[in-house]
Amino acid sequence: MFIPREIEDAINKKLFKKKAIIIYGARQVGKTTLVKDFLKKHPVQSIYLNCDELDIRDALTNKTSTEIKAFFGNNRLVVLDEAQRINNIGLTLKLIVDNFPKIQVIATGSSSFELSNKIVEPLTGRKFEFHLYPLSYNELARYYPSKLERRRHLERRVIYGMYPEAVLHAGDEEKEAVKNITRSYLYKDILAFQSIKSPEVLEKLLQALALQLGNEVSYNELSQIVGVDKNTVVTYVQILEQAFIIHRLSPFSRNIRNELKKLRKIYFWDTGIRNALINNFNPLYLRQDTGALWENFLINERVKNSINHSKDFNRYFWRTHSQQELDYIEEYGGKLYAFEFKWKKQKWSPPSSFVNHYKKAPIELIHNENFETFVTKA
Repeated sequence: MFIPREIEDAINKKLFKKKAIIIYGARQVGKTTLVKDFLKKHPVQSIYLNCDELDIRDALTNKTSTEIKAFFGNNRLVVLDEAQRINNIGLTLKLIVDNFPKIQVIATGSSSFELSNKIVEPLTGRKFEFHLYPLSYNELARYYPSKLERRRHLERRVIYGMYPEAVLHAGDEEKEAVKNITRSYLYKDILAFQSIKSPEVLEKLLQALALQLGNEVSYNELSQIVGVDKNTVVTYVQILEQAFIIHRLSPFSRNIRNELKKLRKIYFWDTGIRNALINNFNPLYLRQDTGALWENFLINERVKNSINHSKDFNRYFWRTHSQQELDYIEEYGGKLYAFEFKWKKQKWSPPSSFVNHYKKAPIELIHNENFETFVTKA
């Protein structure tokens, strides 16, 4: 079953504008399913090319515009899946855009450090870029249109994540689906990257990040845990971000002396992947990390929703050295909006320091009874 993705409409609006369309996203998030659905829906003659195939790569590597046109034939909608596998893909895409304005090329890539780096200069002013992440809660609502049904599945989605394969195999098979994605695909593109010299260090780092979920992360501390220097940790974290496995949240500060300024929080784009890394799929009532998992889940859904609807704002967490804290801060339109996350509804008082210094900022408690507006509001 295909679950419609929210970025489809935005991509549709950019078709045949004489620019390449680039779709980034981790393996298994649904890029191939998305582009194949595009081909079915559009009446123009089209072709799907899997660039993991050697003959496809050879046919598109270091070719002239005449050779490329002959290979495409009469197709007007061309999909290059996993395009980063083609040598000099940036030049190939430039030749297509510049010489064949009636051909719409869509290129996908599962690692932005490969595809983005290869096309940034040749495709300047010649591309529209999109990011596809694991399913959003809005997209899940298309699979479970009943609010009651979604609520019944909420805990499983926090534990097993939002990858399409896990959602579509909800039940006994979802654990194996998440573990298979983690084992078979998580490292595939990263380990091929030239800066990764030690897979064991990468795995240790991911496990350390998984265990520190919800806490501020120190690169110095991580370097001691993993057994490598700080610069290596910084490099690996950046690569993991570009591979769409993790993302960072910086501390909010307006120069109040006791606000944290240096540490950051690191979240996983999918909580199921995070749980697979530490092999913990226990139900929430048996876990010590329920609060951190819920925090990660809500931030993911809020960010995915904003990206899918082209909403741009700054995101932070807030904490003082005296341990007053708020899980999430948004800044847009010159205003601050603060949120605290709790799995269950409970009495809670906002931190006095934040209230006193940011009097105009609304503060809201988000829990499992009122979260839907927070994760679906565009």
